[in-house]
Amino acid sequence: MSLLQEKFKEVAQTLMPVVLLILLLSFTFVNVEADIIIRFTIGSIMLLLGLTIFLWGIDLAMNPIGEHMSAEIATSRKASKIAILSFFLGFLITVAELDLLVLGNQIENASGGTMNSSFIVYMVSIGVGFMISLGVFRLLRDKPSYRMFMTITYAIIFVLALFVAEEFLAISFDASGATTGALTTPFILAISLGLSKVKGGKNTEENSFGLVGVMSSGPILAVMLISIITGQRNIHGEAAQFVPAEGIIEPILNILPHILLESIVALLPISVLFFVYNFVKFKIDKEELAGIIKGLIFTLIGLILFLVGVNSGFMDMGRIIGMELAGMNPWVLIGVAFVSGLIVVLVEPAVHVLGEQIEEVTGGHIPVKLIRMTLSIGVGTAIALSMVRILVPEVKLWYFLLPGFAIAILLSYRVDPIFVGIAFDAGGVASGPMTATYVLAFAQGAAAMTPTADVLVDGFGVIAMVAMAPVLSIMILGTAFRHKTAEVPEAEEDISITPTPILEADGIYNDCIMVVVNRGLADEVVDVARQSGASGATIIHGRGTDDEHERVKLPLINVELQPEKEIIWLVTSANISEHIANNLLANTQLEQEGEVAV
Repeated sequence: MSLLQEKFKEVAQTLMPVVLLILLLSFTFVNVEADIIIRFTIGSIMLLLGLTIFLWGIDLAMNPIGEHMSAEIATSRKASKIAILSFFLGFLITVAELDLLVLGNQIENASGGTMNSSFIVYMVSIGVGFMISLGVFRLLRDKPSYRMFMTITYAIIFVLALFVAEEFLAISFDASGATTGALTTPFILAISLGLSKVKGGKNTEENSFGLVGVMSSGPILAVMLISIITGQRNIHGEAAQFVPAEGIIEPILNILPHILLESIVALLPISVLFFVYNFVKFKIDKEELAGIIKGLIFTLIGLILFLVGVNSGFMDMGRIIGMELAGMNPWVLIGVAFVSGLIVVLVEPAVHVLGEQIEEVTGGHIPVKLIRMTLSIGVGTAIALSMVRILVPEVKLWYFLLPGFAIAILLSYRVDPIFVGIAFDAGGVASGPMTATYVLAFAQGAAAMTPTADVLVDGFGVIAMVAMAPVLSIMILGTAFRHKTAEVPEAEEDISITPTPILEADGIYNDCIMVVVNRGLADEVVDVARQSGASGATIIHGRGTDDEHERVKLPLINVELQPEKEIIWLVTSANISEHIANNLLANTQLEQEGEVAV
């Protein structure tokens, strides 16, 4: 099966539940005009084709571009060059992000024109560029740890939140979600993965993730600082009344030129930057360059089809469904919101990209199925709580956001390091174009029909909730995984061994010692072995176990997590091999931190 066929099958399997849910609601609970249903169906087909082609183009173009640019950053010896190039990449890729442009227009309208859309876009992009620069420096130097870095960042955010109006608290976190769209997330993930590969070291897996999470904090800081510096405290203005477009083909044709132009603008800056660097520095061969150009063309085509399908079908349908359900029983609205969140996140392009990279980096240790299921449950809960916030005016956004992120930060010190980066990245990728269009339209429709709600105030914040939920849910998953693996009883064994010589050369016998430890302990094993007389070692990664007690099987979703191991091979002289092996088995620190098999 070709790569394109695999992408099509994958997208079709995840898109179908969303389409079926919406059509089911359209023919049962909600009264929808026939032309809107037909346009939604056409939009769904465009979305299917667009997402398939888009993901194909990402593999062909954006991932290689990200790897080349990350290698340029990682191999630079000048701190100033690293900072400038990282900032420039972050700023350039964000300033053309379609979701951010849409949000900027919404903020301008909501503030009565007092906050210019372009000003918002550029300030948020500056925030992204600044945080990516800091994130790259942290990754290359491994200091401070990712946990500590995010703790400091969100501590600053929590302090600033005390001085920011409620409206801008919602906008700041919504801006965070808007910057992690279908274009920025794959590129930043490729940058992060490329930097970690070039840098290497024992934290390669952990460093492969987390840069998207770092990037997401930039818009929060930027918008909060805008509110504080300008003194803007409230949102003024009235939301335009929603009038669904009429017809079937005409609305699609009307939106096509605008989407075409914005899609070209979105891809042009980073493409130009790459081609300039390729002409001056990279000079890649013609075959690879042709593949990248081909990928960029397919990425553009896929992005256009995807956005046209979403904007011509999903947004109108989402707004109508939200309005209709809000006029019914509140529990129906909350229930449908939860179910929508369960499945809508599965069609986010960035979720596909993140899942594939997680599977690649961890060698399948963290199954894609588990990540997607966790994100779905988290996002479903977040959207349901957003409906509660719309229906109950006493419930404020910060009741969820601040405690949610605070708990996530605390849990980051209780989970495996790789879960920390994945969690913050997932918070960004879950709030992509599908969520920012269909879900936001659904929430605004519900707010429009709720007497105590304000579309301009309560409409903001749903993206923020969607962005927060995956961070918290994956941290909880990581905590549960660590707790279950810690419950495995340690088997008693004889710590003394008698090695068998395996090699004879010039009368000298050598032994091969194989040590198996939990991931992250290989460096400690090598240190102990060298102190005992070994000269070197070979380290490889592995996962799995023959012990049924060590396997962690999560209920309901039928996913098995297997322990991840590191295998160390030591070839030593026979007269010291037993001494080395016994020292490894008797080492107190290794025994405390994980099971050791020699």
